[in-house]
Amino acid sequence: MDAFMTITGRNLKIYLRDKSAIFFSLLSMVIVIGLMVFFLGDMNVEAITQMLETMPDRDKAADKEKAELLILAWTCAGILSINGVTVSMAAYSVMIKDRVSGKLNSIYTAPVSRLTITAGYMAAAWIASIIICALTLALTELYCMTAGMEPFDFMTHVKLMGMIVVNSFTYAALMYLIAMLAKTEGAWSSMGTIIGTLVGFLGGIYIPIGALSETIGSIMKCTPIIYGAAMFRDTMTEDILQDTLGDLPAQWIEEYRLAMGIDLTVFSHKIHMAQELLLLMISGMICLVIGVCILKYGKKKDR
Repeated sequence: MDAFMTITGRNLKIYLRDKSAIFFSLLSMVIVIGLMVFFLGDMNVEAITQMLETMPDRDKAADKEKAELLILAWTCAGILSINGVTVSMAAYSVMIKDRVSGKLNSIYTAPVSRLTITAGYMAAAWIASIIICALTLALTELYCMTAGMEPFDFMTHVKLMGMIVVNSFTYAALMYLIAMLAKTEGAWSSMGTIIGTLVGFLGGIYIPIGALSETIGSIMKCTPIIYGAAMFRDTMTEDILQDTLGDLPAQWIEEYRLAMGIDLTVFSHKIHMAQELLLLMISGMICLVIGVCILKYGKKKDR
């Protein structure tokens, strides 16, 4: 246990000392908010206001303001989801650098099992993701509050932190599998660019799932990313969505939630938040088991 804690602490300190790594971990948050503020947000706000205009005696200015807050909360929820991917990936740059520089081989010669060393890298990525995502939650909530949204209550914060822990675990395990494929820092950087771009689409961050074809939507539902985004959206938009769309017919609200990826259906079955959490945990455990199996095969191969 002491060796595990030492390795984890060492990897975490190296990552947190690297200011550029932390900056690029948070860069996706800035990019997504920028896209929503200057380009994509207006389309989503307009879709809401058009629905509300069908109801009599509406205050258009108030409706637009609430619609903007709803889309802002929806956007911030998506950011929390994809940060679990980008931060975990950035944290594994420590392992890639150790491998390229030859330090990893030196670490393997220590009287510590490979499983403990690997667990140290994974735990560091998991903890780093939790820390940065918690910071992201604080920053995005503060941004929403300055825009006029009410702060989340205590129980909502507890739920969100639980989601962050599970979401971060899933991607810490998944990114480890991908990190095992990278042999150079250049390859890892290229993978980061591709994955960082792809995750925004797979999570329905740039384009809502309802605006895509059924085939693309089905592909998105085969990845854990969309389920993580959905559970964050369900929690973070709960109050503002009711405040904005509460006067609309229930069927319209249900269709909107499906179109925006707040609710998801698989084989015509609505997926609830507990099921989304379970899917993420199962995905993380599967990746963890595969990683351990590959590690054991690698040990035999090296002998």
